[in-house]
Amino acid sequence: MAIMAETATEIITIDAPHDRVWQIAIDLESYPVWAHDIKDVNIRETDELGRPLEVEFRASALGRSTHYTLKYDYTNAPAEMGWTMLSGDIQRSIDGVWRFDPDGDDRTTVRYDLQIDLAVPLPGFVKRRAEVRILNTVRELKVRAEA
Repeated sequence: MAIMAETATEIITIDAPHDRVWQIAIDLESYPVWAHDIKDVNIRETDELGRPLEVEFRASALGRSTHYTLKYDYTNAPAEMGWTMLSGDIQRSIDGVWRFDPDGDDRTTVRYDLQIDLAVPLPGFVKRRAEVRILNTVRELKVRAEA
């Protein structure tokens, strides 16, 4: 029996200009300051514009610490920033994308899509609790950008 990957989506309007929201989103080194579940970030490779390409994370997950490395894609920048997992300890795969849509001069609609395939099955209530914590990152981005 195959285990389906879990998906989550959050859409939020941020009262901040697109450029400000974009700059916060691509500043992965600062995530531990405002994204509470991200504990450590190690940028292993950057692109020609200095944006993070290969990034190792340590994050809180389900009462423990998890490690994973993501490869970022800026093909559609600054409208979106995508990623896919290169390696992880409790995940088989992680694929996601931030989408940033300017809404006038001072607002940005942000869509966060995430798909995770965990290496071990989890009860439904644990998955839902984890999803809430992951999607909280979107609200934390809003708080940071509007500050």
